[in-house]
Amino acid sequence: MRLYNRRNKYGGSDSSVLRASQNRENIGGILMKYYAIDSKEISETVKNLALKANIELPPGMKNLIKSAKDIETQPLAGQALDDILTNVQLAAEKRMPICQDCGLAVVFIELGQDAHVNGDITEAVNSGVRSAYTEGYLRKSVVLDPLFNRKNSGDNTPAIIHWSIVPGHNMKITISPKGMGSENMSKIFMLKPADGAEGVIKAVIETVKAAGPNPCPPIVLGIGIGGNFETVALAAKRALLAKEGVRSDIKEYAAMEERIISEANALGIGAGGYGGDTTVLDAHIETLPTHIAGMPVAVNICCHALRHASAEIEGRLCND
Repeated sequence: MRLYNRRNKYGGSDSSVLRASQNRENIGGILMKYYAIDSKEISETVKNLALKANIELPPGMKNLIKSAKDIETQPLAGQALDDILTNVQLAAEKRMPICQDCGLAVVFIELGQDAHVNGDITEAVNSGVRSAYTEGYLRKSVVLDPLFNRKNSGDNTPAIIHWSIVPGHNMKITISPKGMGSENMSKIFMLKPADGAEGVIKAVIETVKAAGPNPCPPIVLGIGIGGNFETVALAAKRALLAKEGVRSDIKEYAAMEERIISEANALGIGAGGYGGDTTVLDAHIETLPTHIAGMPVAVNICCHALRHASAEIEGRLCND
């Protein structure tokens, strides 16, 4: 089998194109299998996921909001929750965005180590985002320079892509459009190990209190603990994708999640900032190994429109 790069008509390279003189490759007596994923399929999948995520709130989130409405005792907050649920229903029915802020396109990709992609993966992802945001009339919110020349890219690219290599030959793609109203209220703390669980909880509650009504409550908290300055933020972002209403499988962290939800709701910020019983719908903790001298903590806040959608592309066996 020969691995080669073929120049396409645009002058680019179709990398990872595999050609075999026969339909099997034997290296050192071991039969090697190759699985192909086409970049066009990646683009189409990303497009569909971006549209779905912006239009359809996941069922688990809807259930959390409905549960909050059922126990709400403050009339204005109850009306706010009613309005949120009506908006979710209308968005799905009319195929329109749940929120006017269609966010940065945050994309998580788990690529099987035995898969070979035909084409540029990054460009395939951005192509899918570009198509979704232009054809779906989603708001484009990306500026190409953060400070001096804040010119809109016009198509909501580039996406923010997080990669991980996993066993297997498939590709899992998760898209989570992230608006900036709640992102602006998120924080990182570089705590000391001696601060312990009490220090973590204090940092989280202080973050929620400082945010007040700005992140469009009721909110969901993604909490990262451990790692270092950059990885703890990503852990908090991933934590937002945990299954709704399900606590950590480590009892100590599960207890912390429950306490954080309880203490945050006791702040009385409430839905829409009108006061009431539910400020935080859910909270999830993700932990990472860390240095003996530190305990980084990140709190990533998301509004009630916690949007995400996933799909898996199966690699096609090229030789058998």
